[in-house]
Amino acid sequence: MTPEPVLVLVPGASGAPQDGSAPFHIAEEGAPQLLVTDLAVTRGDGVFETIGVFDGAPVNVGPHLARLNRSAGLVDLPELDLDTLSAAVDAAIDAHDPVPELTVRVIVTRGIEGTGTPTAWVHARVAADWSRYREGMKVVTLDRGLASTVVDTSPWLLPGAKTLSYAVNMAATREAVRRGAEDVLFVSTDGYALEGPTSTLLVRHGDVFTTTPVSAGVLPGTSVATIFAALEKEGLSTREELLRPAQVVESDGAWLLSSSRLAAPLTHLDEQPIPVDAQLSRRFVDLLSGRA
Repeated sequence: MTPEPVLVLVPGASGAPQDGSAPFHIAEEGAPQLLVTDLAVTRGDGVFETIGVFDGAPVNVGPHLARLNRSAGLVDLPELDLDTLSAAVDAAIDAHDPVPELTVRVIVTRGIEGTGTPTAWVHARVAADWSRYREGMKVVTLDRGLASTVVDTSPWLLPGAKTLSYAVNMAATREAVRRGAEDVLFVSTDGYALEGPTSTLLVRHGDVFTTTPVSAGVLPGTSVATIFAALEKEGLSTREELLRPAQVVESDGAWLLSSSRLAAPLTHLDEQPIPVDAQLSRRFVDLLSGRA
């Protein structure tokens, strides 16, 4: 039987609650908690992060919460109390039954319309089974409809913010399935490989490992930062650089990295084969799960 999820409400996500109550508390996961007038519901107006927990140990909590705060700033939400959110994450993990892999989602919304007070919660649940994807997956390229210069030209489009407005990302994933693939690599209108709907691109050419620069409007990757730190200790080269999809195909390996799925190697991009280094992929999985 799958253990029950855990819900932690965090009224103190952006400062001490005005009514003097605790900054966070465990709530009944199956009971109604969110008002229909919350802007998360009516407009998808909020930000979130997903933290992977492996054998009870969360990975990259600090970087995830820092990125959450960055996203909050980009959408003009108040400064977040990261210590409170970190404690709420710990409380959710501690309250959940022990499992090998746990997914913890931290969500902050603009709150109930007209109040100006954010709504926040932490939700912990058993992770999906990503083992098949960690062995390799087919990926298709899809046009994101934005140029790689979007950060400079159109910052109001919120490039690089992890917002709750994920309808387009999920539509792209469904389109990949319709095309016989498992995931998507978004491409800019000026022809550069960007990122996946829920993941960061990593490409290998010999001893050089490349990811997409944040300046192209992608989310700053916490997982790729972990991989880069390990590779640099070994004297290997890492860099941020824009690549064309053809350069991804011609590589010695490519991965889509994320906190839950971890390292998923690309076996094909638009039906063109890409080499898969199974041993290196397993090492990346170990690094991203904190088991290395």
